[in-house]
Amino acid sequence: MTFQPLELVLISTPIGFLGSGKGGGVELTISSLVKGLLALNHKVTLVAPEGSFLPSGCSKAQVIHVSGVDQPSWQHRPLEAPVQIPCDGVLPKLISKALEVGRDADAVLNFGYDWLPVWLTSRVEVALFHLISMGNVSNAMKSEIEELFKYQKGRLAFHTYRQASDYSLSSQPIVLGNGFDLSNYNFQLDNTGPLGWAGRVAPEKGLEDAVSVASSLGDKLLVWGIIEDPEYASEIEKSCSEGIIEWRGFLKTNDFQKELGACRAFLNTPKWNEAYGNVVVEALACGVPVVAYDRGGPGELIIQGLTGFLVTPDDVNSMKKAVSQIVRINRKDCRSWVERSASHENFARSIVNWIKGDISIRRAYI
Repeated sequence: MTFQPLELVLISTPIGFLGSGKGGGVELTISSLVKGLLALNHKVTLVAPEGSFLPSGCSKAQVIHVSGVDQPSWQHRPLEAPVQIPCDGVLPKLISKALEVGRDADAVLNFGYDWLPVWLTSRVEVALFHLISMGNVSNAMKSEIEELFKYQKGRLAFHTYRQASDYSLSSQPIVLGNGFDLSNYNFQLDNTGPLGWAGRVAPEKGLEDAVSVASSLGDKLLVWGIIEDPEYASEIEKSCSEGIIEWRGFLKTNDFQKELGACRAFLNTPKWNEAYGNVVVEALACGVPVVAYDRGGPGELIIQGLTGFLVTPDDVNSMKKAVSQIVRINRKDCRSWVERSASHENFARSIVNWIKGDISIRRAYI
């Protein structure tokens, strides 16, 4: 069979420019996917907010920059909040440009978790697909995703089954996992380092629980990520002894993985249903076993007793006990799982198969 490369247009997150860290795990997902698609000889155009950049190895991708006001994240708004688009917002500009350049492409793939692109799917001629990046955090989004799924389920994909279960879907969803450029992560065998935690420093990420575990064990906790809520961060720091927390900030992948790989265990403490858990896989890629709440995506990523431990959500004592058993984990098993299950090449193939499958089905009915 002759290989037919796809021409794809990707819509970046509208929350911040790619590389700012504001877009959370979506930024890493996009960068890894672009590299994977290019390695498979597909043509990629990325439409992204002004200031966005892709990592080395992605020079063959075209990046089209769009200026505008950042879109507010649904994650920081009430469940019943109405749809909101700022004046001069970047979201409609991203979509408009992507639909324009995507007229002659095989498909447009949207990464922005927002109502407008989902609503537009059945109203435009361009084949518009969506990789949903969050569980249910908005009634408006939930309703629109469920409605689109009824009639065009092939245009929607999710990272994990647990994430998809947040939505009332009429049949089995398309679940694709995620992918990482593993050449960016160095395996480290030493298991005597400090504890680690990474993510946006905001209440829904549950940093206070990780700090409590570290404090009770008399351990240092390295913390990476943007401090979204300074007051929250300040209160956590006041709750523990000096020297427990070491704030490392938001680092580029190369610097982050060097520090992360030196940890003996990584703690994951979300207070909400994580769609996937990029930092969990990044830790495993470095050989660092993970202790996580059995909540959301991480529950599908960690093999109990082999790559880490899943504990009852919000049970700090159980997490502390699991950390004390982390020496039982063979760090090579952590890296091996990622190589089998979460490479950027395999993720890119899954994306391509998903899009080609839907296109083939629809062409059969024309």
